[in-house]
Amino acid sequence: MESTARQFADAGGRPLHARVWTPAAPEQLRRRAPIVLLHDSLGAVELWRDFPALLCLQTQRTVIAYDRLGFGNSAAHPGRLGPGFIAEEAHASVLPLLDQLGLEQVILFGHSVGGGMAVAAATRLPDRVVALITESAQAFVEALTLQGIRAARDNFSDPAQLARLAKYHGNDPDRARWVLDAWIETWLAPNFADWSLDTDLERLHCPLLAMHGDGDEFGSALQPQRIAALAGARGGVAGHLMFEACGHVPHREKPALVLDAVQQFLDRHVPA
Repeated sequence: MESTARQFADAGGRPLHARVWTPAAPEQLRRRAPIVLLHDSLGAVELWRDFPALLCLQTQRTVIAYDRLGFGNSAAHPGRLGPGFIAEEAHASVLPLLDQLGLEQVILFGHSVGGGMAVAAATRLPDRVVALITESAQAFVEALTLQGIRAARDNFSDPAQLARLAKYHGNDPDRARWVLDAWIETWLAPNFADWSLDTDLERLHCPLLAMHGDGDEFGSALQPQRIAALAGARGGVAGHLMFEACGHVPHREKPALVLDAVQQFLDRHVPA
């Protein structure tokens, strides 16, 4: 397996950082649809840790992760996130990534808010996305989500916590503060209270798997249930899977179960 750093430009021409894991497999296998990872609200490529490499080895597919604008090693964000930032990611970053890296069709795998972005991108780029996997994604704003965010806000009042976050965002405390504020202020804002993925899920055409931990502090089982129900309402392939004794980061807490679930889903629903 080979891992290489890549750079591409978002829709505004700003440089974004990506990393690509390529399996040591025959050319025919390496031409299959790769998996693109979309990170969570505090995330970055490096915070996926060893999961992209494990996913590459498990599936024998190329895996790509990128830092959104303002995160990790990508360019700084020029302002604040607007209430439509989840839907906007499709054309702001996902489409430029696919075009500039020469990816005709992909599988999207989104964690937490990245799951919402993956749903929105799959809806807006139906010819480019052949399958969709969400992990710990929110489909709507529920009380548990807000409770978890408020608890995290209190936890990050400890300077040591912010310093740890900064390690993954250019070792820059100011950037880490922007990342944290972008998450907390956006989700707690009154104008975000009615946000949901309902319309996007109802328009989805590709197969979907929604994974969730039963102890997720940012969303109850209602989240994956709603994702699967709406995505499958018109007869499409959509299911959800709950992991027992698992919190918000199943790929770190239950990696073997996540990898097996992804492999089985792809074997069933994505042509080789």
